[in-house]
Amino acid sequence: MGPDTGPPVRWFPAYVGIGSNLGDPPERVRAALARLASLPLTRLECRSELYGSAPMGPVAQPDYCNAVAGLLTQLEVSSLHAALRDLERQLGRESSRERWGPRVIDLDLLMYADERRNDAELTLPHAGIAERNFVLQPWREIAPELLIPGLGRVAELAARLPATGLWRMA
Repeated sequence: MGPDTGPPVRWFPAYVGIGSNLGDPPERVRAALARLASLPLTRLECRSELYGSAPMGPVAQPDYCNAVAGLLTQLEVSSLHAALRDLERQLGRESSRERWGPRVIDLDLLMYADERRNDAELTLPHAGIAERNFVLQPWREIAPELLIPGLGRVAELAARLPATGLWRMA
């Protein structure tokens, strides 16, 4: 008999929204993309171009730079979420933050496989996706036909929103 190879390796698709509006936002987003590619048991499969966007909410602040990354990972959802929080800290994010306020870096787990959950730790798919053109437009660039559980296809959701306050960066 041959050696026990154990259970088959499972890869899960995951999508991460990336945003920054402090320091050099495009450079911070690029650095986050590079660090996502080095997460353990994870591969960066695709990434959108960078998009500029006007900030949401009542707080006066600079414009954002946004992107979406597509990953394949062997990490379970909680481990991936924890790795993203750790990566934010490594990239300079402070633990206390103002709601709707400026961000050095923001890494949001938008979707993990077909998982749906809403608990104290995590909401999947990420809350508010259907209203955020700065998430949907870059996401449409890399995965237009992706079906977001409970919401619909990325391209269809993106087509419902105006592109106002959003621009592709050079």
